[in-house]
Amino acid sequence: MTTGAPQEPADPPLTVILCDDNEILLDALREVVRAQPDLEVLGTASDAEEALRLVRRHKPDLVVVDVRFPGGGHLVAQETLRTSPDTRMLAFSAYDDSSSVEQMRRAGVSEYMVKGVTNAEFLAALRRLGKRR
Repeated sequence: MTTGAPQEPADPPLTVILCDDNEILLDALREVVRAQPDLEVLGTASDAEEALRLVRRHKPDLVVVDVRFPGGGHLVAQETLRTSPDTRMLAFSAYDDSSSVEQMRRAGVSEYMVKGVTNAEFLAALRRLGKRR
């Protein structure tokens, strides 16, 4: 017999789709996210067609999309917003110029992060975007 207080049911993990055409980076991101008990990788994509197929199938909580992605990162963001309006998006880019940031914001991305940030910063951004409503 246990005497402790009943445990609150845990929230299900936030679901994530990772999109980048750099396979090495994509593998590294997948491993970083998979190691987190509150995050679940539903799939990875290396081009827009593959990314949108995953978004339509899974309707994830979060999508991380490379800005200069084959098929267009901004187009992935726009179509994700249209087909899965509750999905939050993080643009992940090597570029921090104002035109790239603005283009992704107009496309529906909630946050823009430049590649090279620490794993902790990347994970904090995912959790911030996926905050339960």
